[in-house]
Amino acid sequence: MEKRAFAAAGVTVLLWASAFVSIRSAGAEYSPGSLALGRLLSGSVVLVAIWLARGGGLPPRAAWPGILGSGLLWFGLYMVALNWGEQLVDAGTAAMVVNIGPIVVAILGGWLLKEGFPRALLAGLAVSFAGAAVVGVSMSDGGNSSLGGVLLCLLAAVSYGIGVVFQKPALRHADALQVTTFGCLVGAAACLPFAGQLVEDVSTASAGATLNVVYLGVFPTALAFTTWAYALARTTAGKMGATTYLVPAIVVLMSWVALGEVPGWLTLAGGLLCLAGVAVSRSKLKRSSGQSVG
Repeated sequence: MEKRAFAAAGVTVLLWASAFVSIRSAGAEYSPGSLALGRLLSGSVVLVAIWLARGGGLPPRAAWPGILGSGLLWFGLYMVALNWGEQLVDAGTAAMVVNIGPIVVAILGGWLLKEGFPRALLAGLAVSFAGAAVVGVSMSDGGNSSLGGVLLCLLAAVSYGIGVVFQKPALRHADALQVTTFGCLVGAAACLPFAGQLVEDVSTASAGATLNVVYLGVFPTALAFTTWAYALARTTAGKMGATTYLVPAIVVLMSWVALGEVPGWLTLAGGLLCLAGVAVSRSKLKRSSGQSVG
């Protein structure tokens, strides 16, 4: 079972890495909100079809607080903030900054789950936010737009971190498919105010951009969020953490091949500080959760 869990985590890492590149590409023709709604609707169609094929069944009542919380924050707010942020910074930078999310989870775990605040956690927090500041300065070029993109990615990291904390208890009461399916549906419902913009964007966007939106829904959302939940329910997040540190490196490689984007040296240095901070914070924690996503 552990081998299957790590295989599932590997699928998640690759697909979430690809999501940063696809978001950057589709974001040229889709607004942040419409892109999020289109992705979530596409993912919901696939997830509901699989859920029905497996016989349906609603999650137990005890799972719903976690499903609602993760749906609103991780599937909803996170995706809108990330889409918006990636219109202002490159895909690799976005992936590096969002990888602060595990520290957010560790902080909430120390407070809400009574896991405490080890020195490694505090040191890692300081290093990661220093890295985020370096990334912000390197990308701003004296203006506010790119710095705003970094801040939006930080908002995405925080919302995803909180969303993961909501999701963990839900997985004790419902299976991975149920938690993912209904979390995705909740996120789609939260993004319905962007429906008018989605219709307009679909009518004007190229076929390639629309296919990117569908790809985001089917693979990095429906498939990757399910494999993530499957792995999280069967192994510790600490063991999974080392694999998710590969996401920014994979994103930089993918964005170089697909988009011709490579962060500058100062940006890369700041991103590495972000990753180093996460690694330091997790080095002595026995229990933590949350990884980088797309």
